[in-house]
Amino acid sequence: MKNLTFLIALVTTICWGTTAVAQKISDGQTLDLNGMSVTFNILNKESIEAGGKAYDRYKVSASVKNNSEKPYNIRLTSFPQIVSNIGLVELDCINATGARLTSKKIELKMKAQIINVTYSAYDKSGKSITSTIPVTGSYYFDPGDTISDHAIFIVPQGEKPDVSVRSLK
Repeated sequence: MKNLTFLIALVTTICWGTTAVAQKISDGQTLDLNGMSVTFNILNKESIEAGGKAYDRYKVSASVKNNSEKPYNIRLTSFPQIVSNIGLVELDCINATGARLTSKKIELKMKAQIINVTYSAYDKSGKSITSTIPVTGSYYFDPGDTISDHAIFIVPQGEKPDVSVRSLK
């Protein structure tokens, strides 16, 4: 019984802690998160019907600007590496349905630094050829940089997107 009470308290604390970091953001608003300015805008709205129900379809955009003096960098190593922590901020539309292949979230991620790598190989006839391929060398978000993205949110008719934003860094 003590373990169950402890587990419930732990889960409640974790859930409260993750929701406490998220802040509400509305159309045209800019929030400051750890030196990053996050802006959310509704670009257009249209009413649609899907499955006999009426919905509002919103095209939205979000951007993040690094206003701090701190650059964010992830340098990749020379061996294969899976990189999953390149997100800077996440905007979550709580009342989005996700219907018709639309979004429920926008994750703004660091920029990829692409390096052209030249290598030599032999073709089928044994002739040496030189080729160039683009390779991701690192991910970055320098001071003054801005990253933006667009998404489509479908929400119940008469509602506006209920969006919260949280920092992933």
